[in-house]
Amino acid sequence: MTFDFDAAVQAPFRMQPGLRRLAAGAAQLTPSVRPHRGHARHLREKLAVLGAFADQALCRTPGFDPAPALAALSAHASAAHPQAWADDGRKCRAPALGWGLDAQAQPHLLGGAAAASDWPEIGPLLQSLPADWRRSALLLLAFDEDFAIVDGRSAKLPWLAVALPSSWAPTEKLGRSFAQVHGPVADNRLLIGAADHLLRVVCGPEHWERFVWTLSPHPRLHAHPLRLDPAGWPAQLAGDALAANAWFRSERQTFIPVPGAGQAVFTIRVDVQPLAHSVDSPARARRLHDALASMSAAVLAYRGLAPVRDALLRWLADRAQGDRMVSPAP
Repeated sequence: MTFDFDAAVQAPFRMQPGLRRLAAGAAQLTPSVRPHRGHARHLREKLAVLGAFADQALCRTPGFDPAPALAALSAHASAAHPQAWADDGRKCRAPALGWGLDAQAQPHLLGGAAAASDWPEIGPLLQSLPADWRRSALLLLAFDEDFAIVDGRSAKLPWLAVALPSSWAPTEKLGRSFAQVHGPVADNRLLIGAADHLLRVVCGPEHWERFVWTLSPHPRLHAHPLRLDPAGWPAQLAGDALAANAWFRSERQTFIPVPGAGQAVFTIRVDVQPLAHSVDSPARARRLHDALASMSAAVLAYRGLAPVRDALLRWLADRAQGDRMVSPAP
C-alpha cells in the first residue's frame, strides 16, 4: 500500500501519532526497480546520495549492535519480496539489481563475471563503503524505503540508513530520544504526550503504519536541509503558476518488530508528486483545502507554508468546484 490520501489528509489538521495496525501479511516494503532505469526514481536518488554523502545517510551510535534488527528486516524482506532480496545469513543478493555480497561482504555481479547489470555503479559504490555497512546499503538500494532502528528500551534512534530525509538531517537525530527528535515539531503536544505509549506499541509484536504529508516547493525525494534551495517558494506566484511549482510530499511509515529485542525497524517511504496530480478530484481538493486552512500559525511557519497559504487556498477552492480538474499524467 502507498500513501492513503483520504485517511491522512484530515481537517482539522493535528500533529499526532496517527498509528493504525497492519493486517497480517500487509506489504511494508516496496521493491525499488521498475521496468526500466528511468522509472527507478528512489534508487537513482539513493545512489546519488550514497555516492556523495554516505556519512550523512548511514550512521549509528558507538557500540550499538544492529544485527538483531537487520536480521529481522532482512528476513521480512526475503519472505515478502524474494525477487528483490535473499539472505542466508552469510551472503545476500538483490536479484532485481543484479548484485550481491559474498561472505566477506565483497560485491559481485549475480551470474558471474559474464553477467551484466543495468546498475553497474552499484558494485563500486558498495566497495567504497565500510564493509560493515555494505549489507545495509544494498538492502537500502533494493527497496524504496529508508530505515531506522527504534530502541524501545532506551527510547532512542541508535541506527539510521536514511538517504531521502524530509528536511531533517539523520546525523542530528542519531542517539536522540523520541521527545528530542520531535522537539522542533510545531504543535507537538500530542506527539510528545504519547511518546511512552507509542514506543511500547511500535516496539511490540505487531506491525503498524502511519502517514505524514506536507506541501513543498522542492521536487526531489532527497530533502536534506543542507541541500535544499534556501529561496523556498517562488515569489509573487499565484493560481496555476504557483501550483506548477508546488509538490505534495508524503511519507508512509511502518514498523517491523524485532522479536525479543524490544526494538522495531522504522521504514519510511517518501513520495513527491506535482500538486495538481495529487489533487485529482474536487473531493481531494476540498479535503486538502480544509486541512491547510485549519493549520495553526506555528505549523504553517514550521512547514514553510505561511507565505503561500492564502494563494494555495484560493487555488484549491477553485479546484474543488470541479470545473478545472485534469487527469494526472501517466
